[in-house]
Amino acid sequence: MIVRSRPGLLTLFFVLKGSVILRTWPQLFAVGLLSVIVVAAHVQAPQIVPGVNPAPLTLIGIALSVFLSFRNNACYDRWWEARKLWGQIIQSARDIARQTAVLDERRSETTPERREILTAIIGFAHASVGQLRQKTLARQAGEPALFAEPADRILHAVALQVGRLLRQDRLRSVEALGLNDSLSQLTQALVGCERLSNTPLPFAYTLLLHRTAYLFCFLLPFGLADMLGWATPLAAMLVAYTFFGLDALGEELEEPFGMLPNSLPISAFATMIEIHLRSAMGETDLPPVPVPTDYVLT
Repeated sequence: MIVRSRPGLLTLFFVLKGSVILRTWPQLFAVGLLSVIVVAAHVQAPQIVPGVNPAPLTLIGIALSVFLSFRNNACYDRWWEARKLWGQIIQSARDIARQTAVLDERRSETTPERREILTAIIGFAHASVGQLRQKTLARQAGEPALFAEPADRILHAVALQVGRLLRQDRLRSVEALGLNDSLSQLTQALVGCERLSNTPLPFAYTLLLHRTAYLFCFLLPFGLADMLGWATPLAAMLVAYTFFGLDALGEELEEPFGMLPNSLPISAFATMIEIHLRSAMGETDLPPVPVPTDYVLT
């Protein structure tokens, strides 16, 4: 995820990191080159490349804009829901750190049982990151996803540990109930993340949008050549930057667990969970707080 302060008005025009121009420049170059060819042909041989009424292109552009807006809203909803689910994971992990404090009551150091539970929750957070990102990247590459230790199995082991502590009278029923409720919330959040990871937007949306955007941007120079002349390449590239950029941004938001600049920094989230839980166990040798690298937090 891009993490940086908002640049100044002038600097904002030249920022590359986090923009989609690095992904769309080949399309923009192709549109600009085609525009130059169309304008030159129209100037040299207007009988072969005549001026075209831009009204139909205007209607196509309006329809394309509406469709792009619909798709990008759907992609952003996926991204925001994923962020809320990871917020739930962070909250539940901190709840467990607080709920297990009763195991250290009247003790000067963290009990092995509490350390075992909190270490397992740390493992769950990191396992969830690996599981979700492997699924996303494997699906993009068309390969099966493989996991070392499923995150839900870790939660199952923690639930068994809570049951043993309850039978040993180390936990009261209400305390065990609260822990199990927090474990259930972790499970619900993980299932929600898996649902997002396993269910992309219908491919027909992407296919239709790509076809329409390319068709519109490659036809646009024919409609502008007679009206704008040699300013056509600039105008056509500006429109293409908007449409291709929104398309590329939608693709990044559609995969909230990926490794693209605008994907969620779930690895950083897991590290923050580790820092908080290890601190709750009284440890001082903690992992460093995640910081962006070249404005990108992963």
